[in-house]
Amino acid sequence: MAPDPTEALEQIILGSQPRYTREDLIRLSGVHDTLARSLWRALGFPDTGGAAAFTDADLDALLIVRDLIGLGLLDDETAVVIARSLGQSTARLADWQAEAVGRLLVEQEHLEGRDLTGDPEVSDRIVDRTRALIDPLEKLLDYAWRRQLAAVLDRRMARTEVIGEPSAHGTVGFADLVGFTRLSRQLEDADLALLVERFEAVSADVVAETGATLVKTVGDEILFIADDAPTAAETALRLHNAHAADPDVPQVRVGLASGPVLRRMGDVFGSTVNLASRLTALARPDSTLVDAATAADLADLPGMRLRQLAPRRVRGLGVIRVFEMQSEWVTE
Repeated sequence: MAPDPTEALEQIILGSQPRYTREDLIRLSGVHDTLARSLWRALGFPDTGGAAAFTDADLDALLIVRDLIGLGLLDDETAVVIARSLGQSTARLADWQAEAVGRLLVEQEHLEGRDLTGDPEVSDRIVDRTRALIDPLEKLLDYAWRRQLAAVLDRRMARTEVIGEPSAHGTVGFADLVGFTRLSRQLEDADLALLVERFEAVSADVVAETGATLVKTVGDEILFIADDAPTAAETALRLHNAHAADPDVPQVRVGLASGPVLRRMGDVFGSTVNLASRLTALARPDSTLVDAATAADLADLPGMRLRQLAPRRVRGLGVIRVFEMQSEWVTE
């Protein structure tokens, strides 16, 4: 009987076949059952019951957490928070990478229309490619994480923030594609996926180029944050310019709001975020709306033009003053 490709992939990725039950892990690691269950669920996995579902890597990970808690570098609650952040981030990362690598395999090997699960020849190619990629991708993941962690700590230290303090002041921006719902009904799934991918990729490059921080992308919308209003305004302008250069991408509208922001688990929350989202919904195609706080910070910039619009009543926020940022402004 030919080997099960799923088992072969699991062996390559996890390094060994599962051989421990949860009870085995608890006994060998000394981690109490409640914490072990919480960590596993935080990673995003269901209860395994009494099955031998765990490998040496699972035991090693639990031992690392136990030692960090023993040294006082983590406590139970913080360990679960970190596990949840890793689980949510890497789940999307793994899905994204598997899709990208799979698409490349199909294109390179001319496998369009082939059964990618039941064809032994295709399964062998997937296994071979995974074996060649797993170690390099692991090194790249470690590299990217270290770079991102260094950048986050550098930004926080530069703002003289308390490292663990989740609250900060900043300018939040939303940008979304105009008419995306209508487009989604007109385009084939593959074409729609390519459009979203192009929008996300170009937007991410623009945000990185200006020094703002990309918080997340959600299909036809991105959320970013900047330390100050001028950086956010430059990001908005460059987003308009970059997407306008692509005839296949719809027009973009942007909303900016400045004020206190709650940072948590890689995301941002609070009334400032809500206001930026509402402003985006109010903006015309190819325009940027800003709140009064952002307008005040931008008013003295050379070449900046702000047009005050009629006050708007926004659900949950009351009546707000709204300004339209003119696209003619050009940064140095």
